Amino acid sequence: MKILLDECVDQRPRLMFPEHDCQTAAYAKLAGLKNGALLTASEAAGFEVLITTDQEIPYQQNLGGRRIAVLILCAPTNRLADLKPLVPAIL
Repeated sequence: MKILLDECVDQRPRLMFPEHDCQTAAYAKLAGLKNGALLTASEAAGFEVLITTDQEIPYQQNLGGRRIAVLILCAPTNRLADLKPLVPAIL
């Protein structure tokens, strides 16, 4: 599975998905794109899942008809220590 980590997510969790092609937005050259443009560009690049901590995306974007799944992580912060316990549920 091809996974994209949004810029607001600590980049180190990409190493926690060894069986998947997990890239950061910066590595995929998608850094700086805002929500709608990021979703469109990530779909065009073949990403299947966008992992983000931006809880506003469902309210700001129409996700109907999108080919990419958006996984919103809910943690106290976007630091690795807070995101790491969510990895088993993500997998």
